[in-house]
Amino acid sequence: MLLAASLLLKALAIPLLARIAWLDFTTQKISNQNVLLLLCLGLGSLQLLSVQSGSWWDMGLSALAGLLLFVALFPFWAMRKVGAGDVKLMAVVPFLIGGSGLLVFSVLLFLFALTTALIVKNPFMLPAGAFRLYVQHLDRKGVVPFGVPISLAAICTIAFQIYVALMSQPGPAI
Repeated sequence: MLLAASLLLKALAIPLLARIAWLDFTTQKISNQNVLLLLCLGLGSLQLLSVQSGSWWDMGLSALAGLLLFVALFPFWAMRKVGAGDVKLMAVVPFLIGGSGLLVFSVLLFLFALTTALIVKNPFMLPAGAFRLYVQHLDRKGVVPFGVPISLAAICTIAFQIYVALMSQPGPAI
């Protein structure tokens, strides 16, 4: 029952992450309200899993990863290379995906960030004219909506975790 409640909290984070990605893409802003809601969902999910397993290792690892990401990205915010919302979102994601999902998240984030950077730097790869103009505008402004690849990587990681949890559960006896 605790696993089901934890998976439900993670599933509730998926539409919120999609909203964050869309708002960051269109407005280049990630609100504190959305980040705090993600933090609450992540902490709730981690706490339920910790109670079920009897170990607080995953929560400790998530807290350490979140702190390290915040400290590592803070100087880039100070140099205006990334936005404050991106830094806060990256610090919260480890709580949302847990320590066990950090490797999957890191690989996906690398792939999605690389794709985003390539699209922003080479908008001619895109088919639609209006979308190409918008990306060229982002390139001229010198901003990259980094919340989009962060959110996409988190969504895919959560979906993978839910899939693994559901497939590892024993089926009903016939």
